Parts: sequence; C-alpha cells; structure tokens
Amino acid sequence: MKKVIPVIVALLLIGVISYLSFGKKIYERYSYGTERADLNEYFRIYSSSDVPIILQNERIDRSARDIDGHVYLDLDSVDELLTESFYVDSNENLLLYTTGTATYETEIGSDRYTVDSEQSSLGFPICLQKDDKTYIALDYIKNFADFTYEVFTGPKHMQMYTEFGPKKVATIKSDTQVRWFAGIKADILTDVSAGDVVELIEPLDDWMKVKTKDAYIGYVEVSKLTDEREETMDVKAFEPHEYPSFTRDHKINLTWHNIEYPQDGTDLARAVANVRSCNVISPTCFWLSDSEGNITSVANANYCEAARSMGMEVWGLISNFHYGVELNLEKVLCYTSTRRYLVNNIVSEAVLNGLDGVNIDFENVPASIGPDYVQFVREMAVACHKEGLVVSVDHYVPTDYTAHYNRHEQSKYVDYIIIMGYDEHYAGGEAGSVSSISWMEKGISDTLKYVPANKVINAIPFYTRVWKTKNGETTSEAVTMEVANDFLKRNNLTAEKDEATGQNYAEATIGGVLYQVWMEDPMSVTVRLNVIKNAGIAGVASWVLGQETPDIWTLIEAYMNN
Repeated sequence: MKKVIPVIVALLLIGVISYLSFGKKIYERYSYGTERADLNEYFRIYSSSDVPIILQNERIDRSARDIDGHVYLDLDSVDELLTESFYVDSNENLLLYTTGTATYETEIGSDRYTVDSEQSSLGFPICLQKDDKTYIALDYIKNFADFTYEVFTGPKHMQMYTEFGPKKVATIKSDTQVRWFAGIKADILTDVSAGDVVELIEPLDDWMKVKTKDAYIGYVEVSKLTDEREETMDVKAFEPHEYPSFTRDHKINLTWHNIEYPQDGTDLARAVANVRSCNVISPTCFWLSDSEGNITSVANANYCEAARSMGMEVWGLISNFHYGVELNLEKVLCYTSTRRYLVNNIVSEAVLNGLDGVNIDFENVPASIGPDYVQFVREMAVACHKEGLVVSVDHYVPTDYTAHYNRHEQSKYVDYIIIMGYDEHYAGGEAGSVSSISWMEKGISDTLKYVPANKVINAIPFYTRVWKTKNGETTSEAVTMEVANDFLKRNNLTAEKDEATGQNYAEATIGGVLYQVWMEDPMSVTVRLNVIKNAGIAGVASWVLGQETPDIWTLIEAYMNN
C-alpha cells in the first residue's frame, strides 16, 4: 500500500497539471485580449504636428497640420478634398480666392483679408508657407467650401465631413472595447460605455465595423449593440457663393471675323453679306502687346452698333499671340498686379466700344502656369460680368497634355467654353484631316465630362489643307473651301467619301509630288452640324468668316431653325 500511494499522488499531480495546462489553453483561446493598440501607428502619425483626417468613415492618406494650436491643410489637399479655387501668387506673396462676384485677398502670413475693399481678421495667420508647402487655415476655408470638421485629442486627430445625409447608428448595450480588427484578441483602440452611440459602417460575421463619436473606426461584437436606427446629421447649412451666368436662352451661332485694323459698319456689312442666322460675331480686335499687361485694340463702336442692327452680338476676341509681338506669358499671368492691369485694360476697351462680350483665346499655355491662367479666367469673368459682358473661352479638344486648362473649374465662372474642333492635323505635322468627324465628336463628348452642355459650343473649320509630300517631306497650305474646289477642278480630280474621316477625300501625284486634301464642303458641314445637334450643346462656331462658300450658311441656318 505504501508503494501505491506515491503512484496515486503522482497521477493526481499529473492530472492536475494537465487540467491546468488544458484550462489555460482554453482560457487563452476564449478570453478577450487586453493589449492596447499603438495609436500613432493606427492613425499613421509621423510627427507631433500631424493631425490625421477621418473623411466620412475612412482614414485617408492625408493629414492636416497643427500650427500654434490651429488646424491647417496644405494646398494640394485643399484642392483634392474641398475646393480647387484657391490661388497662390508666390511672386507677390498673396493668397486669393475668387468667387463668382469678388476676390478674397490675403497676404501670406497675415491674419487679415480683403474683399470688395472691406478688411476682416481671422485672429491668427490665414495662410502660411512651411517646408515648401502652402498651408491654409481650415477656419478660413469654411468661408468657401461646404464641410465640417471636429478635432479630438489623445492623440490629436480630426473628423471631416464633405457629404451629409442620413447615417445608421446603434447604442452600446454594455461596456466594451472597440478593436482594431474583428476578433476578441485584436488590439484595443478605445473603450466605449453603455449608452454610447456609434455609427454603423459594415458587418463582418459576429462583429460590426463602427465609428465612435470621437472618430475611432474599429470593431465591436454585434451582441454589444442595440437599438439600430437611422439618424440625420445635424449640420449648419453652408451658403454657397453665387456664380452669375449670362448664357443665352437660344442656340449660339458664332463666327470669328479675323481683322487687323479698326473696321466700321460698312466693312462689317461687306464681310457678312452671305451670312445667315448668325447671332454672334467675334472680331479679333484685342491682343497682348507686351509682357506688362498692355493690349492693342482695334475695336470700333460703329462696328458694334452695326452688328447689333443686324441681329448680332459682338464678343471681342483677346489673344496672346500676334505677328511681331514677343511676350513672356508667365510674367503677364503670374503677377497679380500685372494680371489685374491686363483684365482692366480688356474690360475697359470692351465697355468703351460697346461690345457685348469677350472671347478669350489664349493658346499654348504651358502647364507650369496653368493655375495662373485659370485665375486670369476667373478674374476676367468677374470683371466682365460686373459690366454685363458675356465671357467665352476657346479650348482645344481635351487631352492629357491640356488638362492644366482645368475646364471644369473654368466652367463655373465663364458663360461658354468653345471647343476649337479643328487642327487635328496642322502645319508641320503629318498629313491628315483638319478635323475628322470621329475626332470632333470625341472632343465634344470629352468636354461634356467637365462642362455642362448648355455652356459648350463646338467650332467647325471653314478651311482645309492641301498637303504636299515630296522626297519624304510633308508640307501643307491652309486654303478656303473655294480654293480647295479649284484645286480639284484644275487637276481633274473627284473627291470621294472617306469613311474613316467622314469627309470627301482626293489625292493625286503630279510632277513627283503627292497631293492630298480632306475637303471641307457641304457634306462635311452637314455631318458636323448633325453631331452638334445630337450632342445637345449650346451651338456652333466657325473659323473663320470668309473662308466658306455661300451655300454653307444655308446649312447652318437649317441647324439654327431646327
């Protein structure tokens, strides 16, 4: 018996140890983890000034910045998240914001801003330059964008809303934790108490992804939630700024009148003798004459009076190019004082000569000064609208390399955007159509991605090009419709429809030279007008008056009367 007892004790000890070991494993498997998450890692905080942003219900890869106790957002983030209408003039140390009716101006580093000659103060710097970035105070941005934000501590982070509407919420049934991931072993982000309300984001098995009132996003067990319901966000209504629009309640038929010197009503009457149903004429009467904001004007009040007597408005064209004029466009547009001087010169000349509008035709604007050009358009629109002038802007068909023209932003301010639906193939390039129908059609559809249809006008060409290829070298000459017809007759050529371009096409080899011409004629114009009609846009424009044959106006008149 004495020998048996030690064995029994040993067995009992083995059993107890096994039970305790098994029980520990069971406990470890089914007990709740107590590890707290590293919140700097969770929020992706990399410096003491970082203020992570929870946008709607997501931690985004952008952070605000705490500067002397105030929250700022860098300009790139402002553009992406809130509004792309802020403009920085680093040459004159200014931050500008142009609404549809006025420009808010502040000197970088100042707490004061001016609008319509009235000065106000934010109480702390509105805009700062740090680490080669421009930062704007969120409390200032609230004047211009529809959003709300709230900052929380421990660590500092912020909730931002740019979209508002109903949300699903629930009440916490009993004290629990919000965990980084779904699972009882996941690290704890924060504690919630019975009665707390959380926003419901997404279910995952027995867990629910939620957001707490202080903007922690994580998981709680579904069993810990009760009273699921929908609530409406309580937000202060944002009063959007007005953007005046002088769009007309009828289709536009605009033709450009290429002039180099002042012309009066008699000259105009001669030029439009064959024109029918044209309600806007745009003479090329203004151009930049230097890099200081001065312009040359050949506008004429008598011309404008005559045009109106014929039922046409006059939208004077301002260009950034002219034979014999060399200018630095960066110097003109990148300095606010010079840009304003230019705007004032244009508008003053337009008013003095009784114009009805201004047509902006700035071409080959470098991407590096895209924001400066867009600001010029904003300021032109505000100044013109104050004088009752229509504002239109000429644009290339959209491409990646013209994205800096920012059609969407411009369309908020101007009345019309005119697509230059020509120069698909141009002097110095390979031979081809000036404007194949499919290319023009794509130009319209791509523009409509950024601009409302009632602000889009598509311009068609009245000219074509005769292409010559000799010894592998290609050149071309822009000619009128009549000259192109004469070319065919002189060479006994018959143009036949080219399905690829939707135009009549002819070619011939004469004296070792290959001649090619994609015709602009009644057929091509008819197809173009049908495309414009089917697109439901605001109208048609034509470059340039005098290069068409008279029968073209009968077709355009039919489009206008349809």
